[in-house]
Amino acid sequence: MSGEATSQPSAEPLLKVASREELVYLLGQACEIEHGLMCEYLYAQFSLKRGLDEGLTEAQLARVQAWEKALISVIKQEMLHLALATNILTAVGAAPHFERPNFPILSRWYPEGVQIALLPFGERALRHFIYLERPEGMALDDAAGFAAAQHAQPLTAGDAHLVAVPQEWRTVGHLYRGIEAGLANLCARYGEDAVFIGPARAQAVTDVFEWPELLAVTDLASAGRAIETIVEQGEGARGDWIKSHFGTFVGILEDLLAVQAADPAFNPARPVEPAFVRLPPDVEAGTLIEDPTTAQVADLANGLYEAVLQVLSRYYICTRRTSSTSADRFISTTRGPALRDSRCCRTRMPRWTFTSRVTRSPALTRRPASW
Repeated sequence: MSGEATSQPSAEPLLKVASREELVYLLGQACEIEHGLMCEYLYAQFSLKRGLDEGLTEAQLARVQAWEKALISVIKQEMLHLALATNILTAVGAAPHFERPNFPILSRWYPEGVQIALLPFGERALRHFIYLERPEGMALDDAAGFAAAQHAQPLTAGDAHLVAVPQEWRTVGHLYRGIEAGLANLCARYGEDAVFIGPARAQAVTDVFEWPELLAVTDLASAGRAIETIVEQGEGARGDWIKSHFGTFVGILEDLLAVQAADPAFNPARPVEPAFVRLPPDVEAGTLIEDPTTAQVADLANGLYEAVLQVLSRYYICTRRTSSTSADRFISTTRGPALRDSRCCRTRMPRWTFTSRVTRSPALTRRPASW
């Protein structure tokens, strides 16, 4: 069954990081994955029913509220992971990376089998989340319908590369362990002072944001602590996954299946569907919003999303800031008439669509950098 253990896993290949370019490339992929997972989990959270008038009993509503609370905790940690990965990027002298492919993110962007799509809360979504957060070395199938659409391109032959090339990481933990080993390799070769060249002031820290784990990365030791936080919260501490994201989703899935066994008609999610106002250039096909009012609200949501990314990008490269800097989370309703498409029985939910390369816009790049 999808999302359950399969045969013994094959050995995970070592990731090669022999240059700063290869390190920055992998860190960029890590930022994209954290960003994508955060949006994927937010979508599932927004799809949950929220009242007795939606066909839930009091006991079922209490379960749904508990699942939402657990999802919100995971989502906040994904935000933390994106911040820590970005701290490592700026620490090695690279720019923040808040871009990503538009949803659905298929395997042509990442290694085979790594896909991210927006799904309403339910068994299929949870099995997909479990697959994405699985610990290193654990053999699982993805949820139904997630067969690799396109294989990743093979690595270029030879050992020397002028620019970075795709590498075959298989889990999020595998990706971060490759980054950790690459940092150690570069520090052994060039020295820590030559690797960590970015200023600590260009990073997100606990004094500004809420997380006590949000540390500035200034050397190999602090980079290792940042990576350990990400891996432990995501897949678990070297096999101890009960309190990790993986363990959280396993627990929610078991609870959901138990409730559905008692009441087969139980559905905790609203009938939602991700939809576009207009198709972006990197998406071949998708559902378009036909209702004019719904399209305007979705357009506003996408505009606010891009504005938040602009603020985050400015935070990481601005030379002056105050401790009052903050980013408010945009919360979308899935029930109000503004997002109900009058020409369809489903609620059209915004896809967090990129209409431009927001972190490279003139409003951002003409300001001086932090170093």
